[in-house]
Amino acid sequence: MIFRGWTRLGIAGAVGACLFAAVGTSAQTVRRVAQSDVTVRSVPVVVELFTAQGCGGCPEANQRVETLADRPGVIVLTYPVDYWDYTGWTDTLAQPEFSARQQEYRQALRLRAVATPQVILDGYRTVAPRDEDTLGLAVDEESARNLWGPEIEFRETGDRVGIGSGRVAAEGAEVLAVVFRPGPVLVRVESGDNRGRVVRHTNVVQSIHPIGEWTGRSILLSLPDDIEDGDRIAVLIQSRDDRHILGAAVR
Repeated sequence: MIFRGWTRLGIAGAVGACLFAAVGTSAQTVRRVAQSDVTVRSVPVVVELFTAQGCGGCPEANQRVETLADRPGVIVLTYPVDYWDYTGWTDTLAQPEFSARQQEYRQALRLRAVATPQVILDGYRTVAPRDEDTLGLAVDEESARNLWGPEIEFRETGDRVGIGSGRVAAEGAEVLAVVFRPGPVLVRVESGDNRGRVVRHTNVVQSIHPIGEWTGRSILLSLPDDIEDGDRIAVLIQSRDDRHILGAAVR
């Protein structure tokens, strides 16, 4: 467990409505989902949580999402957003680019506003993490959805990743290397709605790196080299058209 109290980049923005050290493997083989009869597809289900230390309803949502992190065939990523800083507590893990990613989803999904906390499944489906059953059922449904993405293979040297061939829309897809710190991070909040609470996060994203374009043909891409010890990388192949995640793997 890690306690952090230092401040990262954060700029107060629009107000959202108050409403992931384990990660599923790259899951290129068929497996069974724990506590479910759903057969896992070849592509892991990507669970992206947008949360904030200043949001009163977020600590419970963080805990619910964390229950998914040990499930085979699931990749959980947590993005702390900065627009809750106006409440009097500057989020110690938030970055403006995470808030920008959530806004991109708002536009792609044609939502009226962003929400906090908010879960996006596979880049196209939003889920309000009200309880574990709601989240678990949604992930089961995604696991059962027929999706066969391109093969993703990390080179043994650790500095490159290969993307196989497959089908993609005319607009193509971008390949993202999402660097995250696996396992729990605990932060004591000293002011705002969660004053006096220790807020727990899991699989907190450190940075997002666009590393290339995928047009359906096999490619070999370089991975970012400024990764701190203990961090891991999730490679996401994300459609530019509708933001669907077409493939994912973790190193």
